[in-house]
Amino acid sequence: MAVYSIRDAAAPDVRILTDMVVEAANWNASALRPRVEVLADPRHRQYIRGWRRPGDAGSVAIDRDGSPIGACWFRLFSADDPGFGFVAAGVPELVLGVSPLWRAQGVGRALLRAVVVQARAAGHQRIALSVERGNHAVSLYRTEGFTTLQAAGVRDTMVRNLR
Repeated sequence: MAVYSIRDAAAPDVRILTDMVVEAANWNASALRPRVEVLADPRHRQYIRGWRRPGDAGSVAIDRDGSPIGACWFRLFSADDPGFGFVAAGVPELVLGVSPLWRAQGVGRALLRAVVVQARAAGHQRIALSVERGNHAVSLYRTEGFTTLQAAGVRDTMVRNLR
């Protein structure tokens, strides 16, 4: 029996995505920031503001009791209002967040793979993300075909070709 399942993210999932933005921002257990502080940052809020606008897609992981344990989604940004990992207009940027108790159990990889399928189905040629150096997720992204395009400050922008 499966321990968790994955489904497409829907408009009412904005609360789950909000929780997962906080989890993604708090990847480093020794440098946790309060939820209110993470969500006060407009650069974090832009990943959830107005969810599910045209071009948004994603997946949510649910445990066997029906509780959300992770989410991965993408959206398009403009050069005037870029995300942390903005590459170009028309290249969606993804966010991946998994609850701490479920990390390193395959949930993030399953979510990432589901979102790559969604991005391909939407006709995207590439997908991007931003990750802080030192985050254990960097190795996940590399094994899933992402390469570093740009290093700036403490973050790397990574891209995967979807062709």
